[in-house]
Amino acid sequence: MPLPGMAGSPLKIPLRRRMARAAVAIIHRDRPGDAGQQELLFMQRAQRAGDPWSGDMSFPGGLMHVDDPTPRAAAERETFEETGLDLTRYGSFEQRLSDRLTRQHHRWRPMVITPYVYAWHGNDDVVLNHEVQSLVWIPLAHLAAPEQQSVMHWRSPLGRVRLPCCRYQGHCIWGLSYSMLREYLKKGGYQPGDTDRRV
Repeated sequence: MPLPGMAGSPLKIPLRRRMARAAVAIIHRDRPGDAGQQELLFMQRAQRAGDPWSGDMSFPGGLMHVDDPTPRAAAERETFEETGLDLTRYGSFEQRLSDRLTRQHHRWRPMVITPYVYAWHGNDDVVLNHEVQSLVWIPLAHLAAPEQQSVMHWRSPLGRVRLPCCRYQGHCIWGLSYSMLREYLKKGGYQPGDTDRRV
């Protein structure tokens, strides 16, 4: 069942079925020992040569394979492969968020990424693969707080640009992940600095 307040139709990019597809899982849970306080799961990508997002914070997920029946199934498979978290057994699917248009990692071809929201009911046991350096559960109160929103400088082919981000204990959430995070918070009706009260 979708979270209260998570209404509205997500954006679906036209002709997305003709492009490369990827999917991610936005996973939330009650903070252990603090029922009602929600937190979101992020992973820090491993440092890998040639990976343009090496070391970045992201949601688990990846490319859709030919044997994945749906992008949502791809998000579940990739999450299990990267983290060991089995969304088919211990996750409750809640909602699809808006498509994002980006490029494929190693070539300048369009790719559509679709986020899927899950509530996690399992334990903390994880098995990280070579693509993941660490997993971090971040309180929604922190992610929504105005004072935690920041700006990072990113070097582009056109020069340095300032991009919005959210910082947490040395981690920086930016780019597509930050865009997905803001949509999740908005659709959930979370008040900045008070993520347990919905408008």
